Amino acid sequence: MDPTAHAYPPIADYALIGNCQCAALVSRSGSIDWCCMPRIDADSCFGRLLDWRIGGHCAVFPSDPDAQASRRYLPHTMVLETHWRTKDGEALVLDYFAMSTRDEDLRRQQDHPRLVRVIRGIAGRCAMRIEILPRFDYGAITPHVAERCGMLTAIGSNVGLAIRCDAPLKIAHRSDLYGECSVSAGEECLLSIEYHPPEDLDDAAMLAALAEGPHESCLQTTCDAWQAWQAQIRMSPACDEQTQRSALVLKSLGCERTGAIAAAPTTSLPEWPGGERNWDYRYSWVRDSVFTVRALYELGCHREADRFLGFITRSSAGSAEELQIMYAVDGKRRLTEVELGHLEGYARSRPVRVGNLAAEQKQGDVYGEVMELAWEWHSRGRPIAPHYWNFLADVANTACRQWQQPDSGIWELRGPPRHLVHSKVMCWGALDRAVRLATEQSLPGPVEEWGRERDRIRADVEKNGYDSKRGVFLQCYGKPWLDAALLLLPRIGFVAHDDPRMVRTVDAIRHELDRNGLLLRYNAPDNLPGSEGVFLPCTFWLAACLARQGRKDEAWAAYRRASACANKLGLFSEEYDPEGKRMLGNFPQALTHVSQIMARLALG
Repeated sequence: MDPTAHAYPPIADYALIGNCQCAALVSRSGSIDWCCMPRIDADSCFGRLLDWRIGGHCAVFPSDPDAQASRRYLPHTMVLETHWRTKDGEALVLDYFAMSTRDEDLRRQQDHPRLVRVIRGIAGRCAMRIEILPRFDYGAITPHVAERCGMLTAIGSNVGLAIRCDAPLKIAHRSDLYGECSVSAGEECLLSIEYHPPEDLDDAAMLAALAEGPHESCLQTTCDAWQAWQAQIRMSPACDEQTQRSALVLKSLGCERTGAIAAAPTTSLPEWPGGERNWDYRYSWVRDSVFTVRALYELGCHREADRFLGFITRSSAGSAEELQIMYAVDGKRRLTEVELGHLEGYARSRPVRVGNLAAEQKQGDVYGEVMELAWEWHSRGRPIAPHYWNFLADVANTACRQWQQPDSGIWELRGPPRHLVHSKVMCWGALDRAVRLATEQSLPGPVEEWGRERDRIRADVEKNGYDSKRGVFLQCYGKPWLDAALLLLPRIGFVAHDDPRMVRTVDAIRHELDRNGLLLRYNAPDNLPGSEGVFLPCTFWLAACLARQGRKDEAWAAYRRASACANKLGLFSEEYDPEGKRMLGNFPQALTHVSQIMARLALG
């Protein structure tokens, strides 16, 4: 564990742990190299993932340099178990954020998330080492570590950590902690790191209460909480081990307090090594979140949809004009994009960005996604409340005004806006759902106007977004480019899966966007430097589309190719390099896991 080494582990070496509030990545070597507390989009307190030298980490690993590790999640949980085998013995390390099903504990775990690492002896005697190098504000702040009231605190800027360990920890260089322990069969050593505002850790009474409180692992209550949630899932042949793992990942990326769902727990993992396509995904995209709640709905998990409806209505202030395509997980709107020049980036891939400029973009598909979620709600027999309908009617009216405008689209293109077919079709979907909701629930609104504008969109897309010579839909008006987002057109009902135009479009996408059996997003210039890998959700979209066209053998082949890109724990990244067989982009990626679920359900 040389902290000066620049041997960044492959992205596939990492595992996710989380508590529906914050998240951490644990490497195969036992190091937490990414952790943000108290929220998933907070500044990092361990961030070696983005700079091996200054980012900070928390490592628990055997003293034996030849130790071998195997890993798994405990069944139906996000509790990571690493089984170490050394020349002298065996030990388990269990990593997780403490959770509970009790309401009185839930608020505490939201305010004070607690990272737990349990070392448990299995056989022989296993010597273990502990390294804790906290670094706050993405490595910019080295906190002051001190022993107080029988515990350790790390304080800097607006972050405080309360650190307790059964093994003695020595302070080095004012900020680093090192320790050792040995465990035999049946013995345990517990390490916990709990977030607190720094002023709490300066309060003598508060500190004394923390130090005198129980130093417990909460392992059983954490497993109970995960398993209670997982028990909601409707079991079927399609709900296999990978699908259940994807559902747990999606749940862990949700924010229990607000109902938001983050796209990923990381920022700036590159879409190509050494490249500049490095973005912050720790926010809640409306589109991705709607995909997520629909997938969870299909599995029988309904509460997430209810919670996200509340989040998006609150965050937009109930006004379609105020609707953004993404928000912070607490609903904050301004996500100013900043480059952190002091970090070298994962595997020296610069720049490292926090915030996301795409929050300011116009993306026409957002109106369709909001209405599609409402339609899903209605389809499940749920009434539309009057205040919610006022918001939805406003969304439909805005779609009427906006659909003729070019936009940045689902891929958040950073060049001049385009007349994108997917965006216009989603505006069509917004108006189609508005008409049907108003009709079926006897809700007020300009239904005839919505219907006329819906028909205008269809005529416009079929005239300008369809290549009659090739018989395929196009990415945008006036250009011959293809786009994997066209695979989503049947999802909103604009065209049937087995419509000959859609069949030809699917075949053209397979031919022109293929790379080693996996799909690129598009073949259009995007005004960004460098290149990227294949976009894994797209291949799952292809599998779902083929399945619904009745082409099951081809669908299964596509599904298996995409599924093979998961790591050994069943986690997917955003992108993949099929030649180098390496994960790319932020990890784990909610949209990939959502798309895996929907493809598997389509296959039956």
